Amino acid sequence: MTATYNFTDKQALPKCWYRLSPIWEGDENAIQPGLPHSRLAPAWQLLLLGDGSPTRHLQLLTGEPTEVDVIDMSVIGMDLDDAPSIIEAVPGPRLRRQVWLRKQSGQRLAYAASWWEASHVDEYLQNRSLPIWASLARLRTELYRDVQGVYYGHSEALEAGFQHQGPFWGRHYLFWHHGKPLTLIYEVFSPYLTKYLGLTQVD
Repeated sequence: MTATYNFTDKQALPKCWYRLSPIWEGDENAIQPGLPHSRLAPAWQLLLLGDGSPTRHLQLLTGEPTEVDVIDMSVIGMDLDDAPSIIEAVPGPRLRRQVWLRKQSGQRLAYAASWWEASHVDEYLQNRSLPIWASLARLRTELYRDVQGVYYGHSEALEAGFQHQGPFWGRHYLFWHHGKPLTLIYEVFSPYLTKYLGLTQVD
């Protein structure tokens, strides 16, 4: 039986998170030199493999502010939550946050799940409706974005959320602050972005 997802309400996402079922995935060894352009086009590599802020990049691409719909804030304790194994670098007990990143006019551009040390999340996300980069920029927090995995795969739930068919490109990375892991983030980008970035693959 095929699952049915209703994302007309921003709160409709169930209390789990959406990991891609990968057709292909790469680790740091694949990311460091960059992927062949036949697998992922250069413009998409800048978005996925670069260490800049994706929400800032999305704003520059679309010409609209990037806004956040927070759809889940769940305390998961010491559960590994089916997250990438590097979650163990983030001290527990942990809190999981899920958001849609969208244009101000409403079009969803990306989905993100992130895991934080629960006792410190309010320190860094004082305004939880802001994108993470905006919250941390206000605090003048110095960060290093360490991209550790990249994925190409399917998710029925995200097809419903983006209203676009997959497969989708995604990634996960750690934010480091003062030499310590601050948060783990898993992002998936909508194929809608081909409007700005062109096709994801170059023949």
